[in-house]
Amino acid sequence: MMIKLLTFPSAFGLFAASPFCVKAAYLLNMSGQKWEREDILDPRKMPYGKLPAIRAGDRLIADSDRIQTFLESEGADFNKGLSDLDKANARAFIRMSEEHLYFHLVLDRWADDAIWPKVRDVYFSQIPPGLRHVIAASVRRKTLSGLHAQGLGRLSQEERLARIEPDIDAITVRLRHSKFLFGNQPTAADASVAPMLAAATASPGVTPMGRMISGNEVLMTYIAGVEESCG
Repeated sequence: MMIKLLTFPSAFGLFAASPFCVKAAYLLNMSGQKWEREDILDPRKMPYGKLPAIRAGDRLIADSDRIQTFLESEGADFNKGLSDLDKANARAFIRMSEEHLYFHLVLDRWADDAIWPKVRDVYFSQIPPGLRHVIAASVRRKTLSGLHAQGLGRLSQEERLARIEPDIDAITVRLRHSKFLFGNQPTAADASVAPMLAAATASPGVTPMGRMISGNEVLMTYIAGVEESCG
């Protein structure tokens, strides 16, 4: 069975602008399944209205977590050799990455007036320039409104950095003990955490979170190691 990964196009020097699309590609590579990519810029017709998604036979499976579950049902083991305690800790690292660092990444891309124009022209590149500014501005307002309701959008840059730094420290401490988060082979946690860190360093412009990560030799070595093993 050939799986088709529906993903955002390459951007900012990465496989895709979305770290969740990179995560899906890593999981597919780790699973050993044959797959190919199909680039999509407008995800509104996808389940949940977002990417990534995969086509596997007559099935359309959206969301990186559900993609992982499907691949596991096909025989993949993304946590091979991990103890129950390691699996529990891995779950916490995944959620820290996807439900905290990710929203700081979105704020860096969508809220910074100096960075936003570059992001806008990548995300909305299929829209003619005359309409691009209007449509993108509307989506931007909704996105930032959602982040304000979520809570992080209410914080100052200094307050956000105070939230980010303990997460970065936790990942760094963990990586001082092994090449990957839970040993010398990549696991599901690496497929989630590494793309998020890479996205923060690769986003257009210079952001405090990006500087924090790019100045951390342990994390940069880790990002490169996961890409070499899973990319």
